Amino acid sequence: MAIISWLSSSIFLSLFTLFCLSISNASWGAEAARESCRPISSLINKDLFHTMFLHKDDAACPAKDFYAYNSFIQASKSFPGFGTTGSLTTRKREIAAFLAQISHETSGGWATAPDGPYAWGLCYKEEISPQSDYCDSTNKEWPCYPGKSYKGRGPIQLSWNFNYGPAGKALGFDGLKNPEIVANNSMIALKTALWFWMTEQKPKPSCHDVMVGRYIPTEADVAANRTAGFGVVTNIINGGLECGIRNDARVNDRIGYFKRYAQLLNVDTGSNLDCANQKSF
Repeated sequence: MAIISWLSSSIFLSLFTLFCLSISNASWGAEAARESCRPISSLINKDLFHTMFLHKDDAACPAKDFYAYNSFIQASKSFPGFGTTGSLTTRKREIAAFLAQISHETSGGWATAPDGPYAWGLCYKEEISPQSDYCDSTNKEWPCYPGKSYKGRGPIQLSWNFNYGPAGKALGFDGLKNPEIVANNSMIALKTALWFWMTEQKPKPSCHDVMVGRYIPTEADVAANRTAGFGVVTNIINGGLECGIRNDARVNDRIGYFKRYAQLLNVDTGSNLDCANQKSF
């Protein structure tokens, strides 16, 4: 299955490259189409990346030297739609939203931290002192392997056997027998975050579809007030614990990171930033 997944990805990348070449000199190719073929690195270079994550390689951060810029760029190439879909504004906003969410999940900042609380993203690579092994024993499709912990690991803090299993299947590693690799291999770690971001898990839409305007709320979504915006992305990631609560500190932290990164990328955040009035999925 890993070979099939790799071949499918390679074919997609080849077709995407051919498409980009075909429009490079086409008079009919609108600027938006050409824009979508520009790589992530054209929007976020190494200097900007380090400005965003000022303290990720500090000695105080357990993930010191783990989340390298080049690993982020290489990992993103496995998901060609990420940061390349839609207008320049949409592309920048999606990148800012993704980086904001993974920053909250791995934050080492605090209210009076040097350079502010939102300069400390990517400080951790795995959950410290987990309260459980995150094994859902009722899930028979992705059964837990004896003695393994499916605690939060990587930029998105991938958790639970029902996430490790499919992530590993999609990315070519055994997520059930070797979940530790997500905290030991930076490329795989970043790919798990991008996999989670790009993958629809019904009834949840993908975070990607929400941020690029492809999210079409169902009747249940409308009834739950799940209006498109950054707040729905938070709902997808951790709505059961954070949404439907007024002025939740965790939600506010995610928004704080989003606003900082959006400013650095010179793009507005859009509306509907929190999920205080939303029911979880």
